[in-house]
Amino acid sequence: MISWMQKHNKYLVWTIWIATIAFIGAGFVGWGSYSFGSKAGNVAKVGNIEIKQSKLNMVYSNIYAQYNQMLKGELDEQKAKELGLVKQAFSTIATQAKILNFAQDMGIVVSNNELIHKLESIKAFQEKGKFSKEIYNTYLQSQHLKAKDFEATLKEELIITKTLALLKTKALPLETEALGAAMNVADKIAYKVLTTSDVNYISDETKVKTFWETQKENYMTDKQYNLSLVWTPSNQVTVNDEELKNYYDANSFNYTDAQGKQLTFKEAKERVTKDLKLKKTKKSAQKTYIAFKKGEIKSSETMTLPVGDLKLTKALWQEIENKNIGDILKPKVVGEQYVTVKINKIIEPQVMTFEQAKEKVTKIYDLQAKKEALLTLAKSTLTHLDDANLTVSDFITFTNRDNLKPLNSQESLQFFQKLFTSNEEKGIISILDKVIVYNIIEQKLLPVDKNQTDFVKQTVNQMKQRTFESNFLKMLDKQYPTEVYMGGLIN
Repeated sequence: MISWMQKHNKYLVWTIWIATIAFIGAGFVGWGSYSFGSKAGNVAKVGNIEIKQSKLNMVYSNIYAQYNQMLKGELDEQKAKELGLVKQAFSTIATQAKILNFAQDMGIVVSNNELIHKLESIKAFQEKGKFSKEIYNTYLQSQHLKAKDFEATLKEELIITKTLALLKTKALPLETEALGAAMNVADKIAYKVLTTSDVNYISDETKVKTFWETQKENYMTDKQYNLSLVWTPSNQVTVNDEELKNYYDANSFNYTDAQGKQLTFKEAKERVTKDLKLKKTKKSAQKTYIAFKKGEIKSSETMTLPVGDLKLTKALWQEIENKNIGDILKPKVVGEQYVTVKINKIIEPQVMTFEQAKEKVTKIYDLQAKKEALLTLAKSTLTHLDDANLTVSDFITFTNRDNLKPLNSQESLQFFQKLFTSNEEKGIISILDKVIVYNIIEQKLLPVDKNQTDFVKQTVNQMKQRTFESNFLKMLDKQYPTEVYMGGLIN
């Protein structure tokens, strides 16, 4: 989902509009924020419109919230920077500003009555079906927004909606007829499905090694750490039922099932016991840490581990990777005990020997070699179709099709999508790990089903709108230049 949003960012301007509606109903949650530097409160100018820092922060917060929701709450500022969320936020605002510039030039406006009607129609601000000023003000306070700023943003959204509505045009009869005809072309094909099992292939270690030699830098050992570990177990600590019950009562909110329902004391007792024992062991672990740091005790064990090894926790590895040789980390919980860690040595990744990389390289090479052999077989089959023992299908259309044996439904769908967008009478189509050799042996045009008319019109409308929007944005890019006052907003 994230990669799709990044790829299609410029077409999302009207689906991730600032803050007015999309996240109002989300429960007034706190969002990510970003500290922007700017000049005189503005970060850029698009056409005649100045882009305020506050608006950039608002849009950034919204996009941050969307990604954080998709990542199940695991987004942080570092990941946000890696994903380029600031640039996405600015790109969104810049595109909106260009549309607003165009609306100004064309005299497109929104009246106060339209604004009020829109504001009162937002369900998150309603109580028993009617607009509640109290709920509205509570929302503004929770988001640190002034009513005039929020309503100005909402007004801009309405102007953009009005402007984009001008791009909507109904399907013309000829357009509907042309697309309907294309959707009702029926093909009868002769085909053969080939897989790697049809290829006679024997792995050749000499060729595998030659392949490895050309790209050995892609096969590196894991980064490793030589660590001294001092364990402080908690299993020897004793706890009684009264202590456990008191601890549960004070921390019951921490004990829930997968659905978020609070567990009873009996249901949570095992977890409560573990947590209380760890709590009682913490002071002992801290004393052990101090003694180890002073050299008064030796480590429990010394070992070399690759980064991420499950002997330690993910959180502990993150801390280790931010430390230096010789550093001693304060005690951390691992399972049912504490561990104090000293970093003795850091072993950086190195190029694997062929023996170390052999298994991984062989799998990659064999897979690639089999695909090449399969394609060679497919080309040979296509050249000798008369001798290929092909299967003949019934007439198929883009919307009326059955699975082709031995393809499953998903593979058949992908094949048909490629077949009906190809201009070749016969050819080769690759689907995942399979290759289909086909030959169209008969073709006819079916009458347009009246039940398809609405679908065809809708499809034409969507295609036209996407085309108009794309060209509209290109025109705006030329007509309304962008002047940026700070770095990091554009590529």
